[in-house]
Amino acid sequence: MLKSKTAFVVYGVHKDGLLDPDGNLFIDEKVIENSKAALKAEGVELVEEKLIIATKEEAKNVLLPLAKDDSIDTLVLFSGTWVWAAHMIGAVREFAKTGKGIVIWTHDGSQGWRPVGGLVLSAALNEVGIKHKFVYGGVSDITNVKRVANYCKASALKKSMELTTLRAFGGRGMGQTCGVADPSQWMKTFGIDIDTRDTMELVETAKAIPQAEVDKVCNWIDNNFTCKVERNDGNLRSIRLYLALKTLKEKDGFDYYTIQSFPGMGDYYAATCFAQSMMLNDGVPTATLSDFNTCLTSIMIMGLSKDPIYYGDLQHVDKKNNEIKIIGDGAVPPCLANEDGVGLAGHGIPTEGEAGGLSIDLVCKSGKGVLARISRVDGKFRICVARCEVFQPKKEELEARRHECGIPFWPHAFVKVDGDIGALVENWNNEYGCLGYGEDLYDQIVEFGNIMGIEVLAF
Repeated sequence: MLKSKTAFVVYGVHKDGLLDPDGNLFIDEKVIENSKAALKAEGVELVEEKLIIATKEEAKNVLLPLAKDDSIDTLVLFSGTWVWAAHMIGAVREFAKTGKGIVIWTHDGSQGWRPVGGLVLSAALNEVGIKHKFVYGGVSDITNVKRVANYCKASALKKSMELTTLRAFGGRGMGQTCGVADPSQWMKTFGIDIDTRDTMELVETAKAIPQAEVDKVCNWIDNNFTCKVERNDGNLRSIRLYLALKTLKEKDGFDYYTIQSFPGMGDYYAATCFAQSMMLNDGVPTATLSDFNTCLTSIMIMGLSKDPIYYGDLQHVDKKNNEIKIIGDGAVPPCLANEDGVGLAGHGIPTEGEAGGLSIDLVCKSGKGVLARISRVDGKFRICVARCEVFQPKKEELEARRHECGIPFWPHAFVKVDGDIGALVENWNNEYGCLGYGEDLYDQIVEFGNIMGIEVLAF
C-alpha cells in the first residue's frame, strides 16, 4: 500500500499578521493546522511549507524546489485568504509540468475571504488548462478531507508506476484476446516498460533452487495452513516455481509480472497457482495467463489497499440478489482467508495444466471493498468499478454453495454488489473479477481514472 507524500502550501496576500478592518487576522492559523492534522489522520504524509505565498518570487522560491523533489507526488494549495492569481499561475504551471497532482483546497467560512482565494486560483488554472482538483469545505465534514486525501493517494499511485518494469513470462495464455497489451501504449500512458521473456530461465532457476529453501517454505505451510504439505515431486515443483519467481525478481529488478501459465508452464513443469498466490501474498502485483489488464488492475488495487487483490472468474452472477461468486483456479493470497483458515488442493483440471501442482483452498474473508477492472475498448483504456461487500454464507450452507460450481476445492469469494449489477456485468470486459478490500478504494480508483484521463464507469 502506497503512502502519499504531499506538499502542503498556504497562499494569500493578506498575511504576516495583517488584520481586517474589524481587527481580526485575515489568515486563521487554527484552520490551517486543523486541516493539516485531518489529512495526516487519513494517512497522507505532509511536507509543510512555513512560508505563505503572496508574490511571484515567493511562488517561484517555494514551488520550483517542490517540483524537483522526486519524493513528492502531490501539491495541496490551501487558500488562506484572497490572492492575485497572476502571482501564482507561472510557478504552478512549472510544477504541473512534472505530472504531479495539484489540489486547491478551500476551507469554507466567511472569515478570511478564503473562498475568493480558492475560486480565483482554480479559475486561473482552468483558463490555462492546468489539471487540478478543487475541493471546497472544511474538516468538520470528513468527506471533504477524504476527497483531498483520496486524490493525493491516486496521484501517488500514478507516480509510483513511472519508471517501473513489468516482466512477461511466456506468451498469451488460453487465447486471451482481452488481456493483451501494446507496450508503447503502456509506456506512453503509465510509464511502465514491458519486458517479455520466455519461460526457460524461470524453469532452470526453479530446478536450481536449493532444497533447504524449499524446506523452509514447506515448514511455513505446515505452520500456517490447516494441513501439512505432502512432499511429492509435483508439490515441490510448485514451491520451486514460487522461489524462482522471487529469485528472478530480486536479480533482474522487475516490479510486477505476468505469466502464461498454460498452455506452457502448467503442462510441462508445474501449475502456477501456488506461485501466483504467494507472490500476491508477498505484495507483488501479478496476473495469470499473461492477462496484462488484470495485472494492471492488480497494480492499481495493491497500490491503494493494505490487502492484496484476489482475481478469479466471475463464475456466477445472481442478478436477483445482487450477488457474484468469484472462483479462481487455485490462486488466491492466503492472507485473505476467512476464520476457517487456508488449505491446500491439487490443480485438479487435466485439460488446463497437465503437470499438476499445488493450489490454495479457502473462502475469502468478509469486508467492504470494490470490484474493479482496467480493460481496453477499441484500444482505449477504461475502468469499471463498483462498491461491494464480501460476505460469509451460513455455515450449514457453505459446503453446498461451494459444490455448485463442480470444483469445490478452488478458492471462493461471495460478493454482494452495491449498485446496478446488470449494468456492471454487461460492461465488464473479462471473465476475471478483480476484488479489492477497502472502503475508500472506490473513490480513489475514480480519482485515479480522472488523473490519468481514463474513462471510468462507476456503478
